[in-house]
Amino acid sequence: MLTKDLLRVSRAGGGYQPRFADADDEALAARVIGVYQGHVDQSRTSLSDALTDLEREASEFKLVRGFAKLLEREATFETRAPVDPGRAREAAFGAAPSGVVTSEAREQALATAADRLDCSPDAVEASLYADRECEQVLADLQVRWEPADLVAQYNLSLAQTALFDATEVRVRSSDPTTVVSAVKRLRLMYEIRRTDEGREVVVTGPDALFRATRRYGTRFARLLRTVAGTAEWTLTATVDDRGTEREMTLTDADVSVPDADPVTEMTFDSGVEADFATRFQSLDLDWELVREPEPLAAGAHVVVPDFAFDYRHADFRVFFEIMGFWTPEYVAKKLDRLADLEDVEILVAVDESLGVGEEIEARNHRAIPYSGTVRLKDVRAALRRYEDDLAAEAAADLPDELDPDDDAITLDDLAERHGVSDSALDGTSFPAHELVGRTLVRPAVLRGMADEIEAGMTLSEAETVLSEYGLDDASAVLSRLGYRVEWEGLGGGTVRER
Repeated sequence: MLTKDLLRVSRAGGGYQPRFADADDEALAARVIGVYQGHVDQSRTSLSDALTDLEREASEFKLVRGFAKLLEREATFETRAPVDPGRAREAAFGAAPSGVVTSEAREQALATAADRLDCSPDAVEASLYADRECEQVLADLQVRWEPADLVAQYNLSLAQTALFDATEVRVRSSDPTTVVSAVKRLRLMYEIRRTDEGREVVVTGPDALFRATRRYGTRFARLLRTVAGTAEWTLTATVDDRGTEREMTLTDADVSVPDADPVTEMTFDSGVEADFATRFQSLDLDWELVREPEPLAAGAHVVVPDFAFDYRHADFRVFFEIMGFWTPEYVAKKLDRLADLEDVEILVAVDESLGVGEEIEARNHRAIPYSGTVRLKDVRAALRRYEDDLAAEAAADLPDELDPDDDAITLDDLAERHGVSDSALDGTSFPAHELVGRTLVRPAVLRGMADEIEAGMTLSEAETVLSEYGLDDASAVLSRLGYRVEWEGLGGGTVRER
């Protein structure tokens, strides 16, 4: 995004259209790049003077400044001085406490300061103001763009700047899910409408919600980068142009993203969502957490839930929405959307301050009240209801007896092989195997291990024998064979008879 003073727009016909650069401006972009490259190891003042000369030659000085602003972000400036400037000033001014009024007095003050700093007077003089911004040196320049890419980046930044004063943005894209994902991560208020041209994401701006704040304008600008990264799109914005509402329309023909890395730095709508996701994913559950799943039809609109839980042992998904504190109007819209959802399972964590838990329950969705953070135990309890039903269905499809070909197999592996949770095996018998701990083992294998393991051997030696039979639960197997492990300080354990 550029600064507002570099904004170039046309207001012809009452509209509001950025004046984009085109292929004819690539030569000017190349010259600006050349000026920067030619001033490496020179002062910022020298670079600024060269750019000013170029502005006088060009027909659009704002275009030169816009290109320069983008390149400056790729530049590294540093202070170069023989002596630390702060120390140089302290020594020089201390050598002339009453000030200097003649060149001779100045030379004497520099000489005295040089003696104190153990350097030359010229070094002191060169260091006095080297840390001023205008005296800093262009130390490095990492230009990522060719002239055509710089023009494309300029157009993107110009459009972002034009969006800074938008009060509403409407987007139609070939990839609406990606757009909605970015909208939510940027914590923008939105709704999705179905139009004849397709789904339209409508983002409401600050005038409707947070009058006099500019945070939304910045987020609109960041949203454009994601929108421009999709294949086909149209963005229409209502812009507050110094008190006058104007309409601006952008399309994929206007703006593109060089070396696109769309979306935004933000990952979640809020700290509540981020905190929940982090804590949930640390658990070892039979549910996989999916961020921002597919849109759901809700009458004439669509809903994109915050999360979904996918059951690992069946094709079953539960959607999850976290309703934080929003305006009453927004909450009412959200409730209406939830009421229109059909044939989906959805849990709704609702901020207790909203007082709408009963309304959500009345719409046949499970409400989970929270204050501050979403309690994992509440979500876990809600999911367990589905687990019990799914496990019962899976168990009903299993035979009463199972005889796996393996000499040894864990219950977890056997359950995964049959596409069920391990709890679905609770009522199943295994006539050819013995359950040792959580592992099914053929009796012949146990007899073979009994011949190889004896009292007095180290635990590591016993574990080596077990691993040859594909077993890793040493404690359970040794106990089954009549042994225990005797620990000797911090050294290894020894196998003893029980």
